[in-house]
Amino acid sequence: MAEMYDVSDFRNGLRILYDGEPFVVQFFQHVKPGKGNAFTRTKIKSLVSGRVLEPTFKSGDKVGKPDVEEKTMQYLYKEGDGYVFMDNRTYDQISLHETELGDATNYLKENIDVSLLLYNGRAIGVTLPNAVDLIVAKCDPGVRGDTVSGALKPAQLETGYVVQVPLFINEGDLLKIDTRSGEYLTRVAVG
Repeated sequence: MAEMYDVSDFRNGLRILYDGEPFVVQFFQHVKPGKGNAFTRTKIKSLVSGRVLEPTFKSGDKVGKPDVEEKTMQYLYKEGDGYVFMDNRTYDQISLHETELGDATNYLKENIDVSLLLYNGRAIGVTLPNAVDLIVAKCDPGVRGDTVSGALKPAQLETGYVVQVPLFINEGDLLKIDTRSGEYLTRVAVG
């Protein structure tokens, strides 16, 4: 018998098997109405296709535990539409298509360690660190006298991703970028 989770075990980030596909719980709410049985509202996202569902589970329902494994791997290089990752222990290499990576391609820099998600032995995506350091490849210089508080300008990073940054940022600066929101966090001191 495969391992099962009870609905009362739900928490954000929990990986479950629903309709034969691995999902991650993004939101859940246990509801106890005055009349009737308790139930749980959820919002779950497919780890394979990215689709989002909002099923409701009755109290006592059980869902399966998916055969999902996380492996720490190093991003090596881009080859055509594929991104190549290497296991640091076994030196095995896996290539993922850019459609499987989604927005993660905006933050992939050579030699960065990521968590590769495997489902039934097949790579289905990556989990990035919460923040990465990237160099500004292109941005307009700040205009002298433009001192509006909180003013932003676009800056293209070394990966090609464009982010809004404060006016004092220049080409060549090293920036810390939040991979969850895609926003600029701070300028990193080099030295």
